Amino acid sequence: MIRPMVTVLWRVLAVVSLVLALIGVVLPGLPTVPFLLVSAWAASRGWPRLERWILAHPKHGPVIRRWRERGVVPRRAKWFASGMMVLSAGVFAATPAPPWAKLALPAFMLTVAVWLWRRPEE
Repeated sequence: MIRPMVTVLWRVLAVVSLVLALIGVVLPGLPTVPFLLVSAWAASRGWPRLERWILAHPKHGPVIRRWRERGVVPRRAKWFASGMMVLSAGVFAATPAPPWAKLALPAFMLTVAVWLWRRPEE
């Protein structure tokens, strides 16, 4: 009884992530590949056929396979992510958010950017 329920949860996570990735294709600022990474990861645990389909995608499949094999992040993706973080931090700074949040969010983004730029490239 538990196993089928766990499989359903993995499938739900895979589908939700895939839908967010598809929305990210047309909505600027919403990333596609990170959601595809999550979708492929979840599918590998509960929906192998979906995982194979994602990995076989002509555009995004190779990026996901390189991430899985060597933790590779393309330089173009690093620049795009960094630019979006700077833009997001700037927009957030103009909001009426509390001062601690205006410091914490950019600090978190900087941490993510440092981690991202330390990933291998091809």
